[in-house]
Amino acid sequence: MLAERPTIERKIVTALDASPARVPVIVGGCGSGRTTLLRRLQHQLGASAEYLDVERVATTPEGFLSSVAAATACTAPDEIPQEEPRRSARVAFDRMCRFLEHARTPTGEAVTFLLDEALEVRTFESFPGLRGTLRELWAPLCAGPNRFVLTTRFVTRTQRLFRDAPEQFELIQVPPLTPGEVATGLIRLELGESEDERVELSRILHALTGGRPLYLQLLAAATKAMGAGDPVSALASQLSPGAPLSMACRFSYELRLHRARGYGALKAILQVLSQQEPLTLTEIAQRLGRTPGSTKDYLSWLEDVDLLQVQQKRYSFSDPVLRLWVRLHGLAHPPGEEDLAREAQEYAVSRFPYMEPAMVPEPTGATPQPRERSWGMIEID
Repeated sequence: MLAERPTIERKIVTALDASPARVPVIVGGCGSGRTTLLRRLQHQLGASAEYLDVERVATTPEGFLSSVAAATACTAPDEIPQEEPRRSARVAFDRMCRFLEHARTPTGEAVTFLLDEALEVRTFESFPGLRGTLRELWAPLCAGPNRFVLTTRFVTRTQRLFRDAPEQFELIQVPPLTPGEVATGLIRLELGESEDERVELSRILHALTGGRPLYLQLLAAATKAMGAGDPVSALASQLSPGAPLSMACRFSYELRLHRARGYGALKAILQVLSQQEPLTLTEIAQRLGRTPGSTKDYLSWLEDVDLLQVQQKRYSFSDPVLRLWVRLHGLAHPPGEEDLAREAQEYAVSRFPYMEPAMVPEPTGATPQPRERSWGMIEID
């Protein structure tokens, strides 16, 4: 990451040290730094902390239990009685809950489990007898002496799912980096020859990325590699097929669509909004060629995975960089250098109004007709 997040780390530690301990749920989008926070916390806590990437091993309940037991150094609680069927999803999930509640370190101490992408336990709801796995997991997370930190990339879904959760759960949202934090990160990267230049670069980088840590890290590194201190040219190069920032956008786009319903229709809506936003439900339905009723369902599914936000009944992308990526990569052919330069220029001017066109690279060839622009920022308190 470009900057450490001491304020968030203190909130997490304060929640864990409370009596009784609370269960922090770290909520932030793709590339917000959730995993980095957990890894730093694991380092601080030492041998009593166990990091588990739930998303990687949430296959079957039996497979999940086996993977977790193999990955940790904990002492497992008592085994299930012999008469219980061992290849049972219900039994395996119950054993997993007991393991999390009663496991101990090799020295007999309580364990702090750091569960990355904890909501992936809902994968098990497709198995017989496991319709409410997330709610069932709440009890062992709150009842025993072990402590837990959860993370998830799904903000809207988490707020809904935890609406009636036990009071021990504490949702902590990861905010975007501030311009000051970006400037501090640029010192570590040795980007900017003077304080004034570093401050100016931090303002531009922050405006272009909305303060999202992963985007900032990739764009700042690309800017340094180009050697000219030109973030807009770096952005154009990073949006080309296969570039790190482009691949980060592709990951976020595909992962969220696959976690929602209506894959093809949702892609069509995102393509519509990549050309013009914000739009009302009626305007989107007309462009999509679908009824307002079905379109409203599609839009709710996009909101559920945080791809869209709605303000005053008008829909727009939650992530402006992702919107730019969809504009460039949602076509039948990959973008060329001219497309990348033109779109990066228009995007930079829309995000940083004082930046005149002369300050960003000019595309070659014919100048396209101007398109209506209205960019929005998602605010995370």
